[in-house]
Amino acid sequence: MKPTTRIKRKRRHARVRAQIGGVNTSPRLVVFRSNSAIYAQIIDDEARKTLLAFSERDLPPKEKKGTKTERAFRVGELLTERAAKKKITSVRFDRGGYRYHGRVKALAEGARHAGMEF
Repeated sequence: MKPTTRIKRKRRHARVRAQIGGVNTSPRLVVFRSNSAIYAQIIDDEARKTLLAFSERDLPPKEKKGTKTERAFRVGELLTERAAKKKITSVRFDRGGYRYHGRVKALAEGARHAGMEF
């Protein structure tokens, strides 16, 4: 049986996770992309805790306009602003098995634009 796109993404994500682990000093920024929205979480793998989560669904109503890529950029910016309040300035980027392209890239650029380091 031929593996589905979802299964292939999960395999890629497992390979990436073997290399990237979020520690207390530099947690992991994980991206999940669905057809309708993009989600981002900052995770401390040592404590096995989600420190912060933000998604396109959390955007204020005025900012829900525009393309998916523009909204992903804004999610990255707002996630970084919330992370700064919790004194998180440096993360390791986990693209979740997705290509670093389109919405995933826009979220990363938005986070960098707002001051996140990775």
